[in-house]
Amino acid sequence: MRVALANGVRLNWREDGDPQGVPVVFANSLGTDLRLWDQVVPLLPAGLRLIRYDKRGHGLSDCPPAPYAMDDLVTDAEALLAVLGIESCVFVGLSIGGMIGQGLAARRPDLVRALVLSNTAAKMGEAAMWQTRIDAIREGGIEALADPVMERWFAPTFRATDDLIAWRNMLTRTPVTGYIGCCQAIAGTDLSDSTRALRLPTLVIAGSEDGASPPDLVQDTARMIPGSRFEVIEGTGHLPCVEDPAAYATHLNDFLKEHAHV
Repeated sequence: MRVALANGVRLNWREDGDPQGVPVVFANSLGTDLRLWDQVVPLLPAGLRLIRYDKRGHGLSDCPPAPYAMDDLVTDAEALLAVLGIESCVFVGLSIGGMIGQGLAARRPDLVRALVLSNTAAKMGEAAMWQTRIDAIREGGIEALADPVMERWFAPTFRATDDLIAWRNMLTRTPVTGYIGCCQAIAGTDLSDSTRALRLPTLVIAGSEDGASPPDLVQDTARMIPGSRFEVIEGTGHLPCVEDPAAYATHLNDFLKEHAHV
């Protein structure tokens, strides 16, 4: 475990791979922490500097008072890269992590050499939907929404396994303030204009059974970025890196070999 002070927030981060390699930075989804990538990291090519971090309000990072704005989350990521001495990276973001990636690539094209957008979109849901979720959490805690979230996150086959409980526990143990703050950030964000202006190599990944960001929504965002590559991992939901890490790593490795020069 390591902690970096970035944008006034202490962020928990981890490094694997080659410290001298091309940096690949991973940003995880709402309600998860950097362990989201545990099964994928060992399958990636040698020679890369693999950086994972817990965004604010999640995992072992600080949990500042809500609300958060997407600009806060993008600035956190930008500041973390500065602290770690990263001048150019491949940025891999899933769900809200993908929104952070879009925002960072638009603001700092010098920092992001290539982008992987997984199970995400330029705009995810309507503000009223997010407010309903926030109200429910304030009344009954994250536990009140845990089962419906599992249905959106995972395909039926995975939900029938004992592995589900670990991800349910990760969700429900997320700080309420951090979860609500990130919900507020998503609710107030539409990146369509800035994402349409992106001109960098981009891989976009969807899960065929994703109930949080359905494949059509993810593909609509892929179409905004000229030359982007769109892939669907069959039989997986919102976290395909958990349900089928081998398939996920295959797509990621092909992209990294082309754009991380390994």
